[in-house]
Amino acid sequence: MKKGKYGKFGGQYVNEILMPILIELEEAFEKHYPTAEFQQKFNGLLRDYAGRPTPLYYAKNFSELVGCKVYLKREDLVCGGSHKLNNALGQALLTKEIGKKRLITETAAGQHGLATAMAGIVCGLETEVFMGVKDIKRQASNVKRIKLLGAKVTPVDIGTGVLKDAVSDTLRYWTSCSTTTHYLMGSTVGPHPYPEIVATFQSVIGKEIKEEILKKEGRLPDTIVACGSGGSNALGAFRPFIDEKDVKLVFVEGGGESLDADNSAAAFKIGKPGVLHGAVMQLLQDDDGQVKPSKTRSAGLNYPGRGPEISGLVANGRAQAGCAFDTQVFDAVKTMSRAEGLIPALETAHAIAYMLNHKEEFDKNELVVLNYSGRGDKDLETIMRYFDEA
Repeated sequence: MKKGKYGKFGGQYVNEILMPILIELEEAFEKHYPTAEFQQKFNGLLRDYAGRPTPLYYAKNFSELVGCKVYLKREDLVCGGSHKLNNALGQALLTKEIGKKRLITETAAGQHGLATAMAGIVCGLETEVFMGVKDIKRQASNVKRIKLLGAKVTPVDIGTGVLKDAVSDTLRYWTSCSTTTHYLMGSTVGPHPYPEIVATFQSVIGKEIKEEILKKEGRLPDTIVACGSGGSNALGAFRPFIDEKDVKLVFVEGGGESLDADNSAAAFKIGKPGVLHGAVMQLLQDDDGQVKPSKTRSAGLNYPGRGPEISGLVANGRAQAGCAFDTQVFDAVKTMSRAEGLIPALETAHAIAYMLNHKEEFDKNELVVLNYSGRGDKDLETIMRYFDEA
């Protein structure tokens, strides 16, 4: 595979001003990441600050509901409430190695913004978070957390004020300050080397899954299920299993209200390859090739593209793409809450909903790991309002 390419997906389609910065970033990652010193610092922070390893929990009651044996990879127990801190700590450490003083990033559900603010404090870096105005309103609790940690929250009111627009604004701003500032990309999207860097830092999830499931069951899982848009938590879980051909990989995206092209985020179902934010990816677009806005009640999945690597895995058949609709997602929140006493993030609930609504795909003897990517504290008002209105 050509570096930065995943079949026909990936690449570097950026302003020429950013090319030297991307080359510098790739060289720094390849230089520092493999060293014993960097690994010691990174793994130390994952252990002592983030709280890794996270447990693999046998969800007995949920297993009975779906008709197979399900383990939850408890990324909700990472400090901050989701998997996002894994990558944020890694890139913040890399920023220090490069010698830059500031971090900028984008966020939608707020979990990545929160993780970046936390990592910035740990590594002594100033942090600014770009966030769509629509997401600022619906993720108010995370905005408060980010501000309490001392990071600046910059509202983005271009476009429809959601994640796509926040990424666009962050990339635009980065061209003016890249000599002193690192853009800490939150998912496996964007130009090379970002998809590779994020997936590498997140792959701690899958490495732990492999070690833990072998201890508990003496074999690898039959299936791994994870939600996603760009793909950071899914690839984190999938990466160490890509060459394990007997392990099925299921990626669940947001279906919104329906698969109507104007009211969904299901890029694999109704999209086609195109260029967004510096890379070729599976993308929602109209007949003229213009990017179409995505729509889902889950802010973290409200992105019109799928990262290059997950796009490549689905295109070549290594991963299977599914989707879950908003009503199914809210029902899944209630089901998991009452079955296991765990309130999932709306993003995570897409993976749960998929299993509940596709029981026929899972044999009774099947061993499944569901990547439980985040907890639902941030979505509580949205969840309760939905059930009050339903």
